[in-house]
Amino acid sequence: MKVLLVPNYTRPDALEDAKRLARWLGDQGVEADTLPDKRLEQMDDYDPAGLDLVVSLGGDGTLLRAANVVGYTEVPIVGVSYGHLGFLTSAEPVDLYAVVESALAGRMHVSHRSTLDIEATFLTPEGSCVTRHAFALNEMSISRGGRGDIIEFDVWVTGNHIDKLRGDGFVVSTATGSTGYALAAGGPIVTPEFSGMVCVPVAPHTIMARAFLTSPADVVEVSMSPERPAERCIFADGQPVGEGDTLLHASCRRGPGDVLMLDKSARSFYASVSRVFYGEAGK
Repeated sequence: MKVLLVPNYTRPDALEDAKRLARWLGDQGVEADTLPDKRLEQMDDYDPAGLDLVVSLGGDGTLLRAANVVGYTEVPIVGVSYGHLGFLTSAEPVDLYAVVESALAGRMHVSHRSTLDIEATFLTPEGSCVTRHAFALNEMSISRGGRGDIIEFDVWVTGNHIDKLRGDGFVVSTATGSTGYALAAGGPIVTPEFSGMVCVPVAPHTIMARAFLTSPADVVEVSMSPERPAERCIFADGQPVGEGDTLLHASCRRGPGDVLMLDKSARSFYASVSRVFYGEAGK
């Protein structure tokens, strides 16, 4: 068996536990790799082929990095919380060895999380058009640039024009991402079993625009208005796509593979919602 460890390199406790876990796995006859520090490696180009498990040791950002490594390959991920929020993680450091042992033995609940396949077209400084693809577990977000000008764009869903909007941006999230940027922008909390997309305008200059949900088969498109050439940026799970180029158009659809997140039970999501967003209401 082969396991990839993805630690948060800014947390000494997570890094030290990753080293101990690698030694422990080796003693069990399991091959263990550790993903390098992203501050030293600009791109996560690790080949997930042959992996049986990925262990994320950090917060939600570390788990998103782990998801970006496995992409659509459906290698299972278990998250151990060393962060401040830990909404996506399923265990605490004290349970590290027990939860990894359970994951390798196939004794944990598997939560299938839908992903996003993002395609964006840009105009380069040299005047040519290029298309880039990106993976996301949480969301695609389009936002205004550093100069602060609002942006104008058209939103389409599977060929149906929804509206021309002005505002700070637009978020297309999965159910997993519904508790991230989409929630902060006013969207709903959505169960992981929902496999469509959550579309949320960010600070729209109208009281009419509202969040809406799509079906799993829909394609969401955002076309930037040529009449308002303000700076605009696009991100996949918070990471810039096509940095330095001018965004013209972006499309987003359900990815060809899910992310398999391991947790304690099917009730883990609602326990986390109660803990993080409702202060364990009713406890």
